[in-house]
Amino acid sequence: MKIFRSKRGFTLIELLVVMTVLIVLAGMGLAQYRNSVRRAQEAVLKENLFRMRDAMDQFYADKQKWPGDLSELVSEGYLREIPEDPITRSKDTWNTKQAEPDANNPASSIGIDNVFSGSEETALDGSRYADWGQ
Repeated sequence: MKIFRSKRGFTLIELLVVMTVLIVLAGMGLAQYRNSVRRAQEAVLKENLFRMRDAMDQFYADKQKWPGDLSELVSEGYLREIPEDPITRSKDTWNTKQAEPDANNPASSIGIDNVFSGSEETALDGSRYADWGQ
């Protein structure tokens, strides 16, 4: 008496191999996605820092003094709004640097002449976000 076996379906080993390949591919895709999101955040941070520093320079060129804080750039029309730090996801975490007193105009008020991210995280290139532009 012969027993005929049906060869429909997959063996357990075949299913495990396929599942392993899918998991490896998904892991690689997730790593690429996270890196692309971080690169996009870094690009936005660079652009925000450039725009705010440019607005400070324009403010100084127009008024011969540095702005007192970032909100003064908004109130005077040099920025529409204070941008969000894409790393900390907040508008309130920007760190500013006080300008050196102007030797030609000692009576002028001291303002800010630079801005940095308030994040303590490390960028993809190994530098700290808080050190960008120093």
